[in-house]
Amino acid sequence: MKIYWKYIKPYLPYFILGPLLMLSEVAGEIVLPKLMGTMIDYGIGAESAGLGTSYIISRALIMFGCIALMIIGGIGGHFFSIRASVYFSADLRKGVFEKVQSFSFKNIDNFSTGSLVTRLTNDITQMQNMVRMLLIMAMRSPGMLVGGIIMACRINPELAGVLAVVIPLLAIAIVLLLKTAFPRFGVMQQKLDSLNSGIQENITNVRVIKSFVRQDFETKKFTDANDDLMNSTLRALKIVITTMPVMTLAMNVTTLAVVWLGGNFVVEGSMGVGDLTAFITYITQILMSLMMVSMLFMQLSRALASSSRIKEVLNTSPDLTDDRASEKDRKVTEGKVEFRNVYFKYYDKNGDNILENISFTAEPGRTVGIIGTTGSGKSSLVQLIPRFYDVTKGSVLVDGVDVREYSLKHLRDGVGMVLQKNVLFSGSIEDNLRWGDENATMEEIRAAAEAAQADGFVTSFTDGYDMELGQGGVNVSGGQKQRLCIARALLKKPKILILDDSTSAVDTATEAKIREAFATSLKDSTKIIIAQRITSVIDADEIIVLEEGRIAGIGTHDELMKSCEEYRDIYYSQVDKEKEVQ
Repeated sequence: MKIYWKYIKPYLPYFILGPLLMLSEVAGEIVLPKLMGTMIDYGIGAESAGLGTSYIISRALIMFGCIALMIIGGIGGHFFSIRASVYFSADLRKGVFEKVQSFSFKNIDNFSTGSLVTRLTNDITQMQNMVRMLLIMAMRSPGMLVGGIIMACRINPELAGVLAVVIPLLAIAIVLLLKTAFPRFGVMQQKLDSLNSGIQENITNVRVIKSFVRQDFETKKFTDANDDLMNSTLRALKIVITTMPVMTLAMNVTTLAVVWLGGNFVVEGSMGVGDLTAFITYITQILMSLMMVSMLFMQLSRALASSSRIKEVLNTSPDLTDDRASEKDRKVTEGKVEFRNVYFKYYDKNGDNILENISFTAEPGRTVGIIGTTGSGKSSLVQLIPRFYDVTKGSVLVDGVDVREYSLKHLRDGVGMVLQKNVLFSGSIEDNLRWGDENATMEEIRAAAEAAQADGFVTSFTDGYDMELGQGGVNVSGGQKQRLCIARALLKKPKILILDDSTSAVDTATEAKIREAFATSLKDSTKIIIAQRITSVIDADEIIVLEEGRIAGIGTHDELMKSCEEYRDIYYSQVDKEKEVQ
């Protein structure tokens, strides 16, 4: 409960008023059967018609007054309970989302994307439903149960002995049902995670699926996941289905026993017809309240399964923090990058090092190329600069300061990065470019686009920079997407620019123009370029050759052609291929 208190506290009056107003309904439910009973015994059964009529009218007026108060209390109770649950879930969803935003890549790797989506939507909805039901039923169900038992015992203690048999049996049945239900609801939510992950992967990669004609395979995979969720849901909901017949059977058997035993008391004259009618109503209320309590606990068991999943997110501590930042306001001013004996692996407790003993310096204003075979650790290396991950051993320095001494905000403000996977967001082209600088003028936006060789194709669109991009930028080509991402990074005017194989989808002539633009628009910035094509880095001030996570060579193109066998192999393999194509 402690973890949710900050989401409850702002709306505490709603959490209090809702249940309190529901008490007026409880009071009415308790009073009305007794009033009806006295109306039957002392009004309808009175010898004097005049006295009976006046008594009936007076009781009826009291009953109408009770009903009016019940209506006011019921509407008010539902109103405040619903507001409390909706506000609580909205703030909780915001809190979980903000927590996810603080996660490092490593934290996110521990949760699948589909699982996080489920937790932010379905799991929090389950929590909202539980809070709403709890606030509505928290006073109503126990109040009806206790009040009904008290009134039944006052009317006829001997007849109320039936409850001493029924209530314990029902309580045992409810506990057994809940004990079975809880783990099943947890499994159901996990199956929903799997389904959401599959749906997201399918929709994101729909073009690949269609190009390989894998619709039938994906449909079967979805059907299997959907059937798996359906079966686990049915298995969990069988408990809910079982609850209703059990409670209904208990209610009918108890009512039958009360009518039979109470009828004998009426015949003997020790109990009035009105009292028997009221007693039967109280018995019904008691059993109905038990049914509501059982349904409340059933909803609670499902919500607890969701709550444990939400708490997993909220209790996860981001492994990248500003705790070591000595000066929170320190900013990147020059862009010098230095690696000192860096070792890195993704999993601390197991797995081999991805990088080993990496040491080099990239001076401001210079261009450093990084090249190597697939899996040599190129992307892993540059992700250590903006602290997407932290080094396992050694240190990465920017402007002579360990990156862990910067706040994450100021460090990443100084780094512009175009990732290997180019990502654009729903919205206009202008909106996407403003990620680099939200206050940029249109002239600055156009200048960045021109430098990235994007202005030409953007202005060819009917809506130009106002053109709406689909999710992920699906309505532009791969090369256009790369150039827009480069323009976005250029608009940021970073002190350090990292291009992670981000020109692979553009032709060599366009790539050359982009590199020329770097020399003018970012002449004082450090440029780090990861590439598969050797022509992309051949003119770099310094080239780093990576081989299986180690530096195989550092130098200019000419120096490496003389001293580095791995570099020569890459060069000649690509040159020979170009000759074959020609």
